[in-house]
Amino acid sequence: MRHYTTDSAEAMSRVVALALLADGALDHREVESLSRHGIFDRLQIAPATFDRVIHEFCDDLLQCARAPNVGQIELDRELVDHLLDDIRSPQLQQQALGAIVDIVNADGCLNGGEAIVISEAMSLWGLELQRVTHTLVRPAQPSSSAPPIVQGWLA
Repeated sequence: MRHYTTDSAEAMSRVVALALLADGALDHREVESLSRHGIFDRLQIAPATFDRVIHEFCDDLLQCARAPNVGQIELDRELVDHLLDDIRSPQLQQQALGAIVDIVNADGCLNGGEAIVISEAMSLWGLELQRVTHTLVRPAQPSSSAPPIVQGWLA
């Protein structure tokens, strides 16, 4: 895997590429989320830099990532941690995690690879989702078929 300068536009671009490819493929909704959420502007990444880095990232993945099936690449936690470790600034870490969440939420489902990227970023960077997302998290509501909860006990 190539080395980029810590906290550089290239390192941030690779984290964005990681989020895009965490589920094993480029989804057009995730790619569209880059412009919809202004991710390049938020992370101060020039589109030309991102284009170069995502191609380099794909080349590197083909050489070092696990490929259990033809056309499918799996990212392990060690590789994810290595890539995330290139972002050291707490402010950039918050911005990067917010961008990761925006990207993986674009298609409406969270798969295992995407969950690993989010959980590893939260763990490595010591962040909570509430600090980086724009999504309002509401308390869970019991379903209409569930029995009512009375003073902490099931009725």
